[in-house]
Amino acid sequence: QVQLVESGGDLVQPGGSLRLSCAASGFTFSSYGMSWYRQAPGKEREFVAVISRSGVTGYGYVVPGRFAISRDNVKNTVYLQMNSLTPEDTAVYYCRAEGIDYWGQGTQVTVSS
Repeated sequence: QVQLVESGGDLVQPGGSLRLSCAASGFTFSSYGMSWYRQAPGKEREFVAVISRSGVTGYGYVVPGRFAISRDNVKNTVYLQMNSLTPEDTAVYYCRAEGIDYWGQGTQVTVSS
C-alpha cells in the first residue's frame, strides 16, 4: 500500500536551515509528481512546492526563493531544503504524490529563538 514517511523536522532558530525528506513506497515513485504542503496551528493546509516526474519545480507564494524541492528516483525520496527560516514557517510539513489521495503523518518544523 502507499506509504509516505516524512522526516527531518526539528526546532531551529530564525535564519536557520533544515532539509526535510519524504520516503515513498507502494507506488511507482518516478511516475508521479511530488509535492510538499504545510499546516500551521489553526490554519488550513497550504501548498509549498511541487516537482514533476521530469524534475520541473514550482513553488507556492509563501516561500519564494527560500525553499528548494528535489527528488531522487533511485531512493524514492523527495526533499525540501528550507533556508532563512522564520517563525511563520512553523508548521507540520507533509508530502504528497500528485493524484494519490494519501497523506503521511507529517514532520514538525518549529522556528523559534
